[in-house]
Amino acid sequence: MANAASGMAVHDDCKLRFLELKAKRTHRFIVYKIEEKQKQVIVEKVGEPVQTFEEFAASLPADECRYAIYDFDFVTAENCQKSKIFFIAWCPDIAKVRSKMIYASSKDRFKRELDGIQVELQATDPTEMDLDVFRSRAN
Repeated sequence: MANAASGMAVHDDCKLRFLELKAKRTHRFIVYKIEEKQKQVIVEKVGEPVQTFEEFAASLPADECRYAIYDFDFVTAENCQKSKIFFIAWCPDIAKVRSKMIYASSKDRFKRELDGIQVELQATDPTEMDLDVFRSRAN
């Protein structure tokens, strides 16, 4: 396990699932959770390639912070099929202050463990990470 600067370890499964998404495209999304008692980032949920954006958004809790990876497929203005890997730092306004601080202080170190992230989003409510936001950031 890698050790994060904030004292949070990154479970090996986090990197393994990310590599599967990046190289084999076996997942549509991955939701990561900080397990405070064990002081580590773990995989909370993995989405199948057929799952929709709405299912991904619904997997993020309304009152708790999470990290997430989303493999976003889109068509360019030139009509080319493309994909971009998004990192989402989900920190709702109503989350506990302690939780927000832990997620904020661990984010950069955790992101460095996941080589291949193309776009980063910071979101505090669903409107900051709807499909239109993804489309505009992907181009």
